[in-house]
Formats: sequence, structure tokens, C-alpha cells
Amino acid sequence: MSDARIFYHGELDAIRARKIAVIGYGSQGRAHALNLRDSGCDVRVGLYQGSRTWEQAIADGFVVSDSAAAVLWADVVALLVPDQRHRGLFESIRQGLSSGDVLLVAHGFSILYGQIEPPPGIDTVLIAPVGPGAELRRAFEEGGGIPAVVAVEQDATGRAETLALAYAAALGCTRAGVIQSTFREETETDLFGEQAILVGGLAGLIRSGFNTMVDAGYQPELAYFEAVHQIKLIVDLIYRGGLGYMYEHISETAEFGAYLSGPRVVDRHVRENMRAVLDDIQTGTFAARLLAEFAAGAPTLAAQRQQQGDAEIEVIGKRLRRMMPWLTETL
Repeated sequence: MSDARIFYHGELDAIRARKIAVIGYGSQGRAHALNLRDSGCDVRVGLYQGSRTWEQAIADGFVVSDSAAAVLWADVVALLVPDQRHRGLFESIRQGLSSGDVLLVAHGFSILYGQIEPPPGIDTVLIAPVGPGAELRRAFEEGGGIPAVVAVEQDATGRAETLALAYAAALGCTRAGVIQSTFREETETDLFGEQAILVGGLAGLIRSGFNTMVDAGYQPELAYFEAVHQIKLIVDLIYRGGLGYMYEHISETAEFGAYLSGPRVVDRHVRENMRAVLDDIQTGTFAARLLAEFAAGAPTLAAQRQQQGDAEIEVIGKRLRRMMPWLTETL
């Protein structure tokens, strides 16, 4: 049995008494800022001059300034920009932090891999909602919340966890439950989940299945429906009730075929490859490659995006989705 600690309460008064600078106004930043404000918190948004989200934040009713000014005003700083930008940004805002302030991140990457080193007197905490910003906001507006992970890296004041849980409560996350973890555990499991399962392993499995059927002479349209379109039906069942629930709600033909052929596709070699992926994450090899990629202008990302965009599975998908006008490609 798991011995995980799950929190369902945070002291809202503790976070309402603080001044919060949300640095970044993307998917997570906007949701954090709106939820915090609606929970009675004093929030400002920090962005760089020329940011494409500057006008949106103003339209949403926030005071917006450059990041350094926002940090100087605040005593809680939520750093919600992409991982690769943390190091440079932190150098520009570091002088605005004072003893007793709180530095909060939604992912432990930059702390774990030494991209930023908070001063000794600063509480350093993590609140990582388990879902995209749009879902965090939607759940809050409906009176609920989504789960989150909480971790404390540096407790300078003795109240770091209390403040982190108060922040989570203001996001609405304590309504669902906040799981205690560490920066290392959150970062490594998140990176592994993305790479080996969610957007690496699953996308690779989809492409391989599609190409196998097309290479065997089947119509790419039918291959697309089997390899891509029906993924949502299965994922929705798993999301709702787990793997067992999914097996209960599919045909016995599909269930029997899954037990028979699933281990042939995901065999011990796949597990060995997954272990190698995890090793790269744990040793920092992946982090070094990621940071080097962005330092070089992200040439691999650009090439991969071009290649994926030109792939037959994408071309077929765009055509088939025109048959389904209820679908949208925007979040």
C-alpha cells in the first residue's frame, strides 16, 4: 500500500496576506493568476517587454510590468515560464528577492538540474497541478479542482509547506487533493511520463501502428481511424476508471487480443529501453541535451516539427477531421 501524504486543506488567509507575482502568462500562468485572484489574492503579472500575452493579461484586468519590477513588488514569486528560460530570467530577477520571500515553480527541472540557485533566505517550493492550465481553470470555475503535487526544496522560514498548500488551495487543487513529493521525484516522473509514455511512447506506437497497416496495403483512412481516432475512446475509459474499467467496457474480442498481443508489442526490450530513458533523466543526460538544444537555437526541434508535419498520418488526419466538424484543433 502507498504511504503517500495527501492534503485537502490550505490556509487561504496565509496566501491572501501575500503579494504574488506570476511570471509568465501562458497556459499555466494565466490559469494560476486568474484562480489566485478569484480566491482573493493580490496578483500582478510579470512579462518581458513585447510579450505576446502582455495585452491579454491587461485585458484580463491585471497590473502588468516587466518581470524584475513585479518581483521587487511581490513576496511570492511564481516562476511559470518554460524550463529553458528559467536560468536567464532568474538572473534578471534575483536581486528583487528578499529574505522570507517565496519562490514557487510548477516543475522542478531548473532547481534539480542546477539552472537556478535560490538565495539561502528564500523559501523554494513546488506546486504542480496535474493537468494543463485550461483544465485547472475550468475545474476551478465549476467549483472543483484538479490534483497537484507539492514539494519543498528550501524551507528558510519554517512555513514553506504551509504557504505552498495555501497557494494550492487558492488554485482550487486542495479540493481534489495535493500529494506530497520531492523536487527530484516530481521532475523525474514527469519527464519519464512525457518521454516514455504520453508524448514519446504513445506517439511512437501510433505512428508505428499506422505505418504497419499502410505498408501492408490497407487504406490510410482506415489505418488512421484505428491507430489515431479511436485512441480517445480508450483513453477516456482509462481516465474514467483505470485499465480494469477499460477492459470491462470493450468487446471480449478486443480484450482477448489485448492479453494475447499486448506483451508481444511491449516486450522486455521495450522495458529495457524505458529503463535507459529513465537513466538519462536521473543522470542529467537528458537535461544537458535539452539545454544544449535551446542554446543552439533548437535546430532538432525545428527539423522534427517539419518532418512530423509532412508525414502521411498528419496529411490524412487533416482531411478526415473535415468529416467531423465537431472537432477543433484549438484548446
